[in-house]
Amino acid sequence: MIAGPTASGKSKLAVDLAARIDGEVINADSMQLYADLFVLTARPSATDMQDIPHHLYGVLDAAHRASVAEWLDLAASAMEVVRGRGKLPIIIGGTGMYLDAAINGIAPIPDIPKPIHDDCTALYQKIGGATFRQRLSAHDPVVAGRLTDGDRQRLIRAMGVFTATGTPLGQWQAAPHEGALPGRAVKLAMLPPRELLYQRIDARFDVMLQQGAMDEVRQLCQRQLDPSLPLMKALGVSALKSVLDQSMTIDEAAYVAKRDSRHYAKRQMTWLRNNYNTQIALDKKLSESFLESIFSLIR
Repeated sequence: MIAGPTASGKSKLAVDLAARIDGEVINADSMQLYADLFVLTARPSATDMQDIPHHLYGVLDAAHRASVAEWLDLAASAMEVVRGRGKLPIIIGGTGMYLDAAINGIAPIPDIPKPIHDDCTALYQKIGGATFRQRLSAHDPVVAGRLTDGDRQRLIRAMGVFTATGTPLGQWQAAPHEGALPGRAVKLAMLPPRELLYQRIDARFDVMLQQGAMDEVRQLCQRQLDPSLPLMKALGVSALKSVLDQSMTIDEAAYVAKRDSRHYAKRQMTWLRNNYNTQIALDKKLSESFLESIFSLIR
């Protein structure tokens, strides 16, 4: 399992490792699941993949709202395929909820019917985050207490869970977890120095613009999808949409997108330090000494 912040070099490490240990790559990045934004989500190209089989990249439509439970099912199926070929599964991503679920499973929370989700979304929009959270706290003080007024997606989900089931989300989350991926995870983390990481993030966004990121966002916006859908909140979408709306210049949008990406990378690094418990940390490319360390843990 390879984790790391955005632009840290995870994809190349995964391919290098797969080539040396006869593995196949399984995506654990929530945005790279979707087909619509190839460039802006930094999905690996055919050249990047170097003939190493990759799974769960671009497999969902932007109109879909994927859950952690759905990714867990998809990942379990992909692992079965990889192991059936006698290969080693290499899970790679920066989505902490996916990585945590792979190791620890998830609480058995029922799916929320779309009409209930839509009603909760409309209520949030009508009364605002502060009042919405106050109402939620009457039913689910545990979850309401750890969320902010602006945490729209999680507040709506918590209210939807209570509305649909009559049981607070906090109570569901406290139940025994299930569905962890089978096997023993050898956990690697790609952790380059922060200044280097930020330079990579800024440079990569400039390359994304050259490779057609604006056209991707234009085509996505033309679909007029629900703005609360996961892919509509991918890094860079809002900023580039503002260029299309003529409320920002391209330079202003690039500044905002780079800034947001750096902030996201910082949050990813914090999650990794506090939750991931890596066994091997790399700050540069794979070396023979690191490879031997990995082999010693796999054996």
